[in-house]
Amino acid sequence: MAELIRRMNTFDSGRAVQNSILPSKFKTPSHKKPVSFPTNTLNGSGAKEYVVARESMSGSGRRTPTPGTPKTPQSGMRKWGSYTSTELSHNNMSNSARDTTFESEEGYVRMYLRGRPINFYAPTETVSSYDIKADASPPEQKLNLEWVYGYRGRDCRSNLYLLPTGEMVYFVAAVAVLYNVEEQLQRHYLGHTDDIKCLAIHPEKILIATGQTAGHDKKAGKPHIRIWNSVSLQTLHVLGIGDFERSVCCIGFSKADGGNLLCAVDDANEHNLSVWDWQKGEKGKKIVETKSSTEPVLAAEFHPKDENVLVSCGKSSIMFWTLDGGTLGKKLGIFEKYEKPKYVLCLTFAPNGDVLTGDSNGNIFVWARGSNKISQAIQGAHEGGIFSLCFLNDGCLVSGGGKDRRIVEWDSSYQRTGNSAEIPEGLGAVRTLNQGKGKMVLVGTTRNSILQGTYDLKFTPIVQGHTDELWGLTVHPNQNQFLTAGYDKQVFLWDTLTHSIIWSKDLNDSAHCACIHPDGTMVAVGTQSGRWLVLDMSTRDIISSHTDGNEQIECIEFSPDGNNIAVGSRDNFIYIYSITDEGKKYNKVGKCSGHTSFITHLDWSADNQVLRSNSGDYEILYWKASNCKQVTDTSSLRDTEWATQYCTLAFESLGIWPEGADGTDVNSCCRSNNKQLIASADDFGKVNLYSSPCIQPRATSHKYGGHSSHVTGVRFLYNDSRLVSVGGMDTAVLQWQLQ
Repeated sequence: MAELIRRMNTFDSGRAVQNSILPSKFKTPSHKKPVSFPTNTLNGSGAKEYVVARESMSGSGRRTPTPGTPKTPQSGMRKWGSYTSTELSHNNMSNSARDTTFESEEGYVRMYLRGRPINFYAPTETVSSYDIKADASPPEQKLNLEWVYGYRGRDCRSNLYLLPTGEMVYFVAAVAVLYNVEEQLQRHYLGHTDDIKCLAIHPEKILIATGQTAGHDKKAGKPHIRIWNSVSLQTLHVLGIGDFERSVCCIGFSKADGGNLLCAVDDANEHNLSVWDWQKGEKGKKIVETKSSTEPVLAAEFHPKDENVLVSCGKSSIMFWTLDGGTLGKKLGIFEKYEKPKYVLCLTFAPNGDVLTGDSNGNIFVWARGSNKISQAIQGAHEGGIFSLCFLNDGCLVSGGGKDRRIVEWDSSYQRTGNSAEIPEGLGAVRTLNQGKGKMVLVGTTRNSILQGTYDLKFTPIVQGHTDELWGLTVHPNQNQFLTAGYDKQVFLWDTLTHSIIWSKDLNDSAHCACIHPDGTMVAVGTQSGRWLVLDMSTRDIISSHTDGNEQIECIEFSPDGNNIAVGSRDNFIYIYSITDEGKKYNKVGKCSGHTSFITHLDWSADNQVLRSNSGDYEILYWKASNCKQVTDTSSLRDTEWATQYCTLAFESLGIWPEGADGTDVNSCCRSNNKQLIASADDFGKVNLYSSPCIQPRATSHKYGGHSSHVTGVRFLYNDSRLVSVGGMDTAVLQWQLQ
């Protein structure tokens, strides 16, 4: 109370300092009218202290995975926002701005996020022995990446190849995947720190080059190229740290000289083309770099027969390059009587050295070896753009269409052989084609699927994944299965043992969260529209559908006994329903009102009586499930046993917040069923494994990469044999085995 009076006097005297808003992760913040919100319960009485804060807003309508501002009527943002208290505005707004302290008399730990004090009440049996300065060692158990679900085909090209080992190599997120379909085994190259954007195979087919985009780490996160051995998975060379501006979008080994050189294109404004002597030391040596085009470059490759000749293509152009000493000479392709396409989408080389291109008009042009003019045209080869061209081992050409989703075979004279196939619409358009085993053809699609097959045996999917931002993750209560739900309106049920999709369901709305009922018979899915629905796990039929508000459902959780469900919304409310008639009937108990920002996480108590919730402005509130009333005497719940540990802000998980955390860095956490481990998902592309309970500030952990940017969810399987993590924009699902 004395602190409140002091602050009121400060405002009355006109000496209140302007609130300092930290830069959010958006680039163009705008400020709205100041709003007031409660700090956190500072004592057992439940009295709230109100301070002035401003929202940090952005014109972006896209959600990124970091928690957010209080709801405002005009807010279109989907981000977890930034907050700061007026009286603390001159401090460094992080959890290291003020030391985390333990108030032994009251028995709570006080931590600061963005200058805001948050109190965590310790269980009674812990208070007397708690030492805030004690070290917290990481657990003995560790994670090993067992399986990667997904493929990046929606915006990347030429990224699917067959190796002599019988493995396919491709990438998703920051992982290069080597997948043997017949043996159902995966290996993973994990040298990258952010999104892999391109891939090239050395002519000897042992070495692989992969290029990445800019990442978080100041040095290792810079765009660069890694050359590694596909057998040992060892990194041999790291090229271009500090040389590339945004992302390496195209790479290719030279072929005529046995692969001594490597070309690369920077996805910057001028799309610089560089050539490297990659074998010169660990960092290689850049031979030459020149401006390529202010327009997008979609492919760049060395000629397979002519040394020091490169070909690149992109928007409205094809370019023929000649490397002469330390310079690159350029000739533009001349279309003459043919209509210049908006995009030259792909290129390949014929056995005789001719260059073939596919374009956005659906035409295939042949450019004679050594010439920059068209020698033959196959017009109308596809309806719409041609995304890939590939010569197979039998000498035939195959082309892959975008709009028509067709794979067409051509003979050596570029006449149709009559063999063709159409990819199902649900799997997307053809993105890339390559030679598979025997007569098989490998197909990567724009909906992040990989298919293999022949014209006779048809094409079947062997890799599938989500195609848009992914947040929804839940595990089966008694099976080795998990379920994902994404903004692509897809729900997938996965089997962790066969690494396959058991079933999928198309929704009318983008999905954001999900929870499987304790008996495993149904699953609740929350959507971005404020609608949530319940599906039968066997038939996939919709059992029930409800709408609470018109904003995104942030989290949804069944009670441990399965008789209630809590729905946390972006409208700042938690809606509680009772469940009867074997899960077919849902009656609203009420609405929990008290949060000043949207709900981020929910936990039920083990006895089904109490809920705890986190919100975007770092509040921890507690509720009676029977009447939706807030429990203001939070210290009275210090000994409550919680069925789950999904709230990132709680005494049992306070140690997962890293040094300098701003309150938006940890997106998800989960406690193992044996209560020995806690896993967290953060904004830096890492999955972290801690000992549980994690009650020492800034506890040490085992950290694991693979995701590229924000990790949005983690869950342990029912038997703690595995952990599953999902990435936001990388759309990847990673399955980790506990060792």
